[in-house]
Amino acid sequence: MEKKTPRRLEGKVAIVTASTQGIGFGIIERLGLEGASVVVSSRKQANVDEAVEKLKSKGIDAYGIVCHVSNAQHRRNLVEKTVQKYGKIDIVVCNAAANPSTDPILSSKEAVLDKLWEINVKSSILLLQDMAPHLEKGSSVIFITSIAGFQPQGSMAMYGVTKTALLGLTKALAAEMAPDTRVNAVAPGFVPTHFASFITGNSAVREAIEEKTLLNRLGTAGDMASAAAFLASDDSSYITGETLVVAGGMPSRL
Repeated sequence: MEKKTPRRLEGKVAIVTASTQGIGFGIIERLGLEGASVVVSSRKQANVDEAVEKLKSKGIDAYGIVCHVSNAQHRRNLVEKTVQKYGKIDIVVCNAAANPSTDPILSSKEAVLDKLWEINVKSSILLLQDMAPHLEKGSSVIFITSIAGFQPQGSMAMYGVTKTALLGLTKALAAEMAPDTRVNAVAPGFVPTHFASFITGNSAVREAIEEKTLLNRLGTAGDMASAAAFLASDDSSYITGETLVVAGGMPSRL
């Protein structure tokens, strides 16, 4: 018997950045199936349009807005258009991320360091500054961090450090935005998406990662979406400032 998706988010309005594919799309689809009106955003209009059509075909109330998170006008536009259409914001999932280089940290160009900081950390702060006046009482902010934030190394070292910063940002904003808004994070393990294809596309590397998990498999976008939907819902109403690691048992503590 197919598992029925609960409808915990009826009447809620959710924005997910970088939500036209991969983990972002998995999350926005789940929030929509749970009854939320969802606002899709990413850099390219064609991708936004395609994602909105997919969601609408599943009976989800979806609205699409192009947003490059490092563009101040795009961020303001995302907030203003969402509030114009729905009048409020209940759920924000900050999922946009970049990993422009696999260089070791001490060989990384300054432009790469700037882009990592700007997309992975700073843009989420600036977006929440724009959104804060419109967040409802009982709202939920969710950062998508990474298992790499706990042990940054290898080709993802500097990317991992920016994800470590999100663990701290989750704690800091949970205190700052309490009691009306809860702030939590999801730390995915390895999920075979386009974003991670340089890792999970190699069968030997993939097998090595699978062996590091206790459940002997990589994660799925659906696994991350389940965690995000829990944190977005009232089922987690007494949880804030926490990072939920969804990594099949991979070691994950600072």
